[in-house]
Amino acid sequence: MGVNRKRAKFYIYYILICAFLFVSVSNKVLAAPSVSAQKAILMDQETGRILYEKDAHTQSRIASITKIMTAILAVESGKMDQEVTVSSNAAGTEGSSLYLKAGEKIKLEDLVYGLMLRSGNDGAVAIAEFVGGSLDGFVYMMNEKAKGIGMENTHFSNPHGLDDHEDHYSTAYDMAVLARYSMENDKYKEIAGTKVHTAPNPDEKWDRKWKNKNRLLTELYKYSTGGKTGYTKLAKRTLVSTASKDGENLIAVTLNGPDDWNDHIGMFEYGFKHYDYKIVLDKGRIEKMDDKVYKDHAYLKRESVLTLTDDEVKEVKVEYKMLKPKEEWIKGEHVPEVVGKAVVYLGDEEVDTLPVFYKASAQKKEEKSWWKFWAYSFESIIGVRDHG
Repeated sequence: MGVNRKRAKFYIYYILICAFLFVSVSNKVLAAPSVSAQKAILMDQETGRILYEKDAHTQSRIASITKIMTAILAVESGKMDQEVTVSSNAAGTEGSSLYLKAGEKIKLEDLVYGLMLRSGNDGAVAIAEFVGGSLDGFVYMMNEKAKGIGMENTHFSNPHGLDDHEDHYSTAYDMAVLARYSMENDKYKEIAGTKVHTAPNPDEKWDRKWKNKNRLLTELYKYSTGGKTGYTKLAKRTLVSTASKDGENLIAVTLNGPDDWNDHIGMFEYGFKHYDYKIVLDKGRIEKMDDKVYKDHAYLKRESVLTLTDDEVKEVKVEYKMLKPKEEWIKGEHVPEVVGKAVVYLGDEEVDTLPVFYKASAQKKEEKSWWKFWAYSFESIIGVRDHG
């Protein structure tokens, strides 16, 4: 009987453990957002951390979200107040249109609003010809910018995203990188987050009035701050969008997403619910510094902020890698400005690195200043500092 009881207890414990593990794994699976898109990513705008991804590094057609690159290059050109003369080539561009007329003049700033809100392909060509000098010149600028900001799996062949080239592609990750870069520009951020824009139309009795096609911004999601829609027959629905809630800023990208509005809302809600900004290192003097050369002198000029779940906080570790002190440093002499680095780990992954600076003590500075004062006074008394 005793053996049977032990076996019965063993089986009960075994079943309970299995049930617990099943529930734990199920909860983790259920916590991830449901996404219809073939390729998707959710990125934290401030830290760049990927909070969710689905085939995010595979190259794909991107349609009109291409225009984010066109817009940021126009904004950075410094020509937003200048007038653009629309060419016949631009006016004849197929697809979504601002209905520009060959020969008309329109301010570059208004063209960028039309580009982002109404996805005007004619506006994209007009911008490209004006900012780049030619379509080819502008495409070169697009690819150089892409390389410069870390879009490693992207190649642009036009300023609008139409399926007129085989070698026009990007990835969900690269488009999130582009959105993150662009959102650092206040003017771009303002344009991308505009619901309605009115532009002068000298040839007509009424002004142009453009409503943003991004329904997340205009009606569906109260935390939406902007983005860009896209669609072609080959790329299907593409969408880049941004959202902010309680100071947390997120970027979502979907490629070939039949239910993209809900995809983005689901990803944003997942991010806002499970992640938050945590200060893992404060700026200022480093308290945990045992070396007598660096103690009370080592400090950080910025905070280290990570996007973390509550459970991940305890997985954060900090390691200080300092230069080996020289003899003269013990006296506080000839110490370099940067004396090491603070490496922040999340588990075994390095997630941030901060330079460690050296600062002489206020007391020594004060002593030096008093010594200089008395030395100067003494020299004045004995006449060393007399003019001539």
